[in-house]
Amino acid sequence: MNTKVLSGIVLDEETVLSLGDLCNACSHHAEWVVELVDEGILQPAGRNPEQWRFPGTSLQRARTAMRLQQDLKINLAGVALALDLLDEIESLRALISRLE
Repeated sequence: MNTKVLSGIVLDEETVLSLGDLCNACSHHAEWVVELVDEGILQPAGRNPEQWRFPGTSLQRARTAMRLQQDLKINLAGVALALDLLDEIESLRALISRLE
């Protein structure tokens, strides 16, 4: 039997990523992340890219944006809309669960 051991880090709101960390995790250049910030897809703390700090949850959002762009050929404005709609669906599902 071939057994592989995987390890990882749990990222949450308390985890903080720099621009470089986010770029490395997504295998994309900083210019792409800057475009995500400009489009409102990601919202870092800090005044300029050198000071930006992203919550750990930004990694999942950036990776989803990357898949939407690559797999469905959606432009960044469409990606922003799709992510907002996905967030709304998640919020509504959570509300339904609380009401049940």
